[in-house]
Amino acid sequence: MEPKPRSASTVTMTQIVLPFHANVAGNMHGGEVMKLMDSAAGVAAARHSLSNVVTASVTQLSFIEPIFVGDLVLCKAELTYTGNTSMEVYVTVDAEDLNRGIIKHVCEGYFFMVALDRNGRPARIPPLLIESEEEQHCYDLARERIKHMKQAKNKSLNC
Repeated sequence: MEPKPRSASTVTMTQIVLPFHANVAGNMHGGEVMKLMDSAAGVAAARHSLSNVVTASVTQLSFIEPIFVGDLVLCKAELTYTGNTSMEVYVTVDAEDLNRGIIKHVCEGYFFMVALDRNGRPARIPPLLIESEEEQHCYDLARERIKHMKQAKNKSLNC
């Protein structure tokens, strides 16, 4: 398979925060943020693999600042790593206060996605084309996260 660059699958999704996305204090529910992040990760992974994808795990999800009703949420997803059938997608979330024009970084996390064929079995995907030192650094860090994730999984199976 021909390698694909990160730019070929990067996606930005937006959403206005409405009252039903939030708690009584007007803060967007964390689960709603995670849902948007998962959707963006899924789109980026599907664009890269040209197949159906599922979320296998989420790591290092960090909520940094609150998001309020009326804010515009900007969710950017881009691949950092590919294996034979799986991908790591880094998702960042910014929130724009549309009344003041202020944009703040509010959330980030890593989503591990698996490509599936028509029978629901893992499907081979194109490798990620690394085009810069920064992308290589992100790829190397992703390999380390995946290694630690597998080690943690093996430890939890022994308990």
